[in-house]
Order: sequence, then structure tokens, then C-alpha cells
Amino acid sequence: MKRCMFTLATAFALNLALADDYSVGSLHIDHAHARATVPGQSTGAAYISVENKGNVSDKLLSVASPVAKSAEVHSMAMDGNVMRMREVSELELKPSTRIVMQAGDGYHIMLVGLKQALKPGQKIPLSLRFEKAGKIDIEASVDSR
Repeated sequence: MKRCMFTLATAFALNLALADDYSVGSLHIDHAHARATVPGQSTGAAYISVENKGNVSDKLLSVASPVAKSAEVHSMAMDGNVMRMREVSELELKPSTRIVMQAGDGYHIMLVGLKQALKPGQKIPLSLRFEKAGKIDIEASVDSR
């Protein structure tokens, strides 16, 4: 029993140690991940969580990635029984707030013109540019669909 508990505790600690957290200015970025795609699929989606720990608003102005021709921040919302998606030119990050991008609701990063399929276990680079905090390069882990 002790050996089992030790193994579980070690696995949990290793998982935390491998978690990718990033900071730039007063912003904390974590949970960067993307969904796996199939060969020939031209678009993909990536997600991040951003917390503004500061006292001043900031804005996510752009996203780029070498795995795609372009990257855009999109919002998704249900309009009756229809899912509506639109590009957002900038994403405001108010003080002391956290935005969690997730599949099917809210915001996500649309990767347009994928150069190759995104495979589970792969890490893809993303460059985020913020109005006040500046630019930061992060990696997103590709999850299975």
C-alpha cells in the first residue's frame, strides 16, 4: 500500500513539474493545449488560460504559430440552435480576471492553413503579443481529439 501511495504521489508531483506555466508582465498563462487533427485538415484549434494579476487592463492583440499560415482569436457562442464563430481583433484582459479558452464555448485560437496534421504528444509553438505585457513564446501540448 505504501509503495502504491508513493508511486501515485511521485506521478502527481512529476505531472505538476511538467506543467507549462508562463508569465509576462502581470499576465500568467497556463493550460496551453491544442486538439489533434487528421491529415489534410486545414484548420485546428488551440486553447490557453490567461490570468491578469495586475491592476491595469491588457489586451491580447495577436497570435502566430509556424505550424499554420495564420492564427486568429475566435469567439464561439450559441445563437438559438446555431453555433456562431467570429474572429476577435483583440481580447481584453481586465485586472484580476482569468480567461479560460475551451472547446465549444467562449474563446479559442484558430490555426488556419495547417502545414501538417497536429499529432497527440506533439508540442506546437505559439507567439502571443499583448498590448502592455509585450510578446511571449509558449508551447501548447497536442491532445488526442
